[in-house]
Amino acid sequence: MKKALYLLLLVSGAAFADDAALQKCRLLADAASRLSCYDAIPIGQATPAAAGVAAAPAAVPARTPEQAFGMEAVKKQADEQPKSIESAIAGTFDGWRPGSQIKLANGQVWKVVDGSEAVLAPLQNPKVKVSRNFFGTIFLEIEGTNQSPKVRRVQ
Repeated sequence: MKKALYLLLLVSGAAFADDAALQKCRLLADAASRLSCYDAIPIGQATPAAAGVAAAPAAVPARTPEQAFGMEAVKKQADEQPKSIESAIAGTFDGWRPGSQIKLANGQVWKVVDGSEAVLAPLQNPKVKVSRNFFGTIFLEIEGTNQSPKVRRVQ
């Protein structure tokens, strides 16, 4: 029993972070500054109670390429990609079913990846809007129908 309690205390001490420093970081409005502040908090090192409120680090060290790995793609993807594009389906379009590939006038090819299907009266060069929702799911909105299949670009 004593060994288990000692082990529990040892493990929980490793997750200790300075509460005052956490509170200070929480108050920062800028996301990048807040993240840098959190990253600068030493983990597993208790600060003396007499030290009071911890001061913010004077200089946050620059991230190494290893620390930044993968984050550049997330930032670029969110900043550089449009939320939607507009085009048309070249020629006659009469519907879709699961797995259908739909070629747009701009040369892009989109595949229906959900279980939806629709049989439409033939449409000539219907306008389309390919849009991404809040969660990143992409839908094809087709003029002349109120259904929007979930799609993935294949070309």
